[in-house]
Amino acid sequence: MVNQAAGNDVEKPDYVLALEKAYGPPNQEGFGGAVFFEQVEEDSDLEELARKYYQYFVGGKWEEWGEETWMSSWKEVYARKSGELQDIVKEVAGIDDVAASSSVPLLTEIIEDPDAAKKALAGAYDDPQVADLRMFTIGDGEAMSGLLVAGQRENGEATFLVVLMD
Repeated sequence: MVNQAAGNDVEKPDYVLALEKAYGPPNQEGFGGAVFFEQVEEDSDLEELARKYYQYFVGGKWEEWGEETWMSSWKEVYARKSGELQDIVKEVAGIDDVAASSSVPLLTEIIEDPDAAKKALAGAYDDPQVADLRMFTIGDGEAMSGLLVAGQRENGEATFLVVLMD
């Protein structure tokens, strides 16, 4: 059975597979990283979709600890403006939110192969077809913190990268 929430029911583009190799495939570990992909409608709410994948990633702990716990840290910390330079590595590094900036190394440095990870990030989020890109802080408000990167292309391909550590 294919889990709709994991976005496993469509063929994944190469850029998604590269992200999965660097950060991990869809999972419900609630710790580490995961990449989710979905073909969505043009008028889809990217933040709502991001929350769906965040909840899926946290898995059973979402109900166990409660939505209020997991959403206590939720905040949009970056949105790419139309026409801005598309350089996800620089954009992530330039996040000026203190809580979010402490999680940036999870995306770019504290990872098995930082160069491959940066290349995968660029492949997924620097393409000119990326029409909407946003980043959110996530975590339980105490020990666990991380980032969720959400991007949607003009063709409806939406990619979500979740990293959460203690």
